[in-house]
Amino acid sequence: MTKTHIIDLFCGVGGLTRGLINSGLNVVAGIDVDGNCKYAYEENNNTIFIENGIESISAEQLNRLYPEDTEIKVLVGCAPCQPFSTHTNKYRKDREITEETDPKWFLLHHFKRLIVETSPHIVSMENVPELCKKEIFHDFVRSLEEHGYSVSYEVVNCVDYGIPQNRRRLVLLASILGDIRIIPSTHNKGDYRTVEQTIGDLEKLSAGATSVNDPLHMSANLSVTNLKRIRQSKPGGTWHDWDKSLVNKCHKKETGSTYSAVYGRMEMEKPSPTITTQFYVYGTGRFGHPNQDRALSLREGALLQTFPANYSFVKNNEDILFSKVAMMIGNAVPVRLGEVIGDSIRLHIEEVKQ
Repeated sequence: MTKTHIIDLFCGVGGLTRGLINSGLNVVAGIDVDGNCKYAYEENNNTIFIENGIESISAEQLNRLYPEDTEIKVLVGCAPCQPFSTHTNKYRKDREITEETDPKWFLLHHFKRLIVETSPHIVSMENVPELCKKEIFHDFVRSLEEHGYSVSYEVVNCVDYGIPQNRRRLVLLASILGDIRIIPSTHNKGDYRTVEQTIGDLEKLSAGATSVNDPLHMSANLSVTNLKRIRQSKPGGTWHDWDKSLVNKCHKKETGSTYSAVYGRMEMEKPSPTITTQFYVYGTGRFGHPNQDRALSLREGALLQTFPANYSFVKNNEDILFSKVAMMIGNAVPVRLGEVIGDSIRLHIEEVKQ
């Protein structure tokens, strides 16, 4: 195949990188401001991690990372989605944070700057669907088109590509070589991958326990009250199934009555809800295990994000912190979605080189 080399911006622990590698592409480096991701990224993907913020990276630095024999340069990335998400927009109003004062808002501008200055042949960006409603995104697209790129983008649901998770994402692809699009969906409602297919065979755990076979298969402890709540929770149900004495006061108010998914159990025969950075916390969403009285373990969250079962997130004998590892997992691009993006790039290269 044509010598194609990829740099992954905002690489995190390597969800996108791992997927691209699975699709047969060569990722030469990942760049991320969070040094906590370095071990997992390098250990699992056999490529280098550079700890730096994109706003501090120059075109010269990026170009030096591409090998001299590179025939096709690819630049990919998933800018932090918090500035564009529905949840953050609510948070922004509560804390009087504006789009102009949120520093993460401008990371997309720096992504655009590096594209213009390095002129990669192919570009990919993945983000939350809300981004396509923002002027900053349309400015990004216009800039690519003005510099000769053919651009396509669409909002996809991960379940349509064999990911056991209802997770809607915006995927953009651009190429100076010709038209490029994401490959057609590979699954439909009749064969969506389920929670049971993904985590159903894992060792049973009680709340607060850790597997002796896999240190990452560990679940957070539950209070006495939350144990009572989860024991009265039905898969796919809500806190309306509980005794009234267990319902939170805030949910009894009119403003809280619509938050029916919190303190919920997943359903074995369906895909999971979107895995967030708080998936290990029973009360933050429908993150209760379908038939065990606990929230998801860290390993279960990673598997639902389609990381390989042996993906290592921390060094041997290193303490595992729930919040730290869960943030790495929840912020990642699902590996399988990375593979789909990689397949789309590879197919495009094959077509234009015929």
